[in-house]
Amino acid sequence: MQTILGSGGAIGIELAKALKEYTSQIRLVSRNPKKVNETDEVFPADLLNPSEVNEAVKGSSIVYVTVGFPYNIKIWKENWPEFTANVIDACITQNCKLVFFDNIYMYDPDHLNGMNEKTPINPPSKKGKIRAEIAEMILSKVKEGKLIALIARSADFYGPGIKNTSMLTETVFKPLSSGKKANWMASLNFKHSFTYTPDAGKATALLGNSEKAYNQVWHLPTAENPFTGQEWIDTIAKEMNVKPKTQTATKFIVKLLGLFIPLMREMPEMMYQYDRDYVFNSDKFTNHFDFKPTPYLDGIREIIKLDYRN
Repeated sequence: MQTILGSGGAIGIELAKALKEYTSQIRLVSRNPKKVNETDEVFPADLLNPSEVNEAVKGSSIVYVTVGFPYNIKIWKENWPEFTANVIDACITQNCKLVFFDNIYMYDPDHLNGMNEKTPINPPSKKGKIRAEIAEMILSKVKEGKLIALIARSADFYGPGIKNTSMLTETVFKPLSSGKKANWMASLNFKHSFTYTPDAGKATALLGNSEKAYNQVWHLPTAENPFTGQEWIDTIAKEMNVKPKTQTATKFIVKLLGLFIPLMREMPEMMYQYDRDYVFNSDKFTNHFDFKPTPYLDGIREIIKLDYRN
């Protein structure tokens, strides 16, 4: 049995699809789980309840964490450390391997151009400090020999079918598709990597089912040579056959957008990721597994085909 905790989000769904290659025994766990594959087992649970987490992972060889708590610093402070402790304890008790899907918020802001698995940990934001804390909770148990685990890190992600959790969807795809201006934060002139969610799902499944991948950190496969903000907008607009209308969002504008877009309310402290090159290096993964990430133009075209064409 391979179990996904937080199965209903963009990454959990893609991971469930990818796991079919490795097992027919897939358990999907969330408050209201829904099958992705016909043979999936659904297991409703409150992931902040230790006994329910323990029951959810019982009998599993591998447990994947793709939980996405609401993007709110208060909720993150309350939920992430508690949830992570519950999962670690349950995996140790039930003798499960842990695959933890992570982001890059904990990295030093001065090392985002070419960031890899050895980039210094020095989070500048409150959310980044929480991510650093929970990653250390996992890695410390690994070092103690109590837990077999790996951390799979993604850049900001984009992909088909994503609702409300992708910056690129909320600030570029959606507004351009409805004739409005794209909103790019801070500056249009810097490169910004995005990980394609189907690639992330396939790669996370591959890592989980690769014995030698454990007890280390991996960057998930992400296309090289990312576009600048202006190039992202121009390319998406061209593929949609619309004008590339653009608005650069200062902190003031981001706060205004937050009145209408919940995701944007939490973005002012994260704007440092857009005022410098944000280039994600996944050479460790792509070289080890001979995996070619989806080119950006192909990803854009697939999203438009599936989500924006009637």
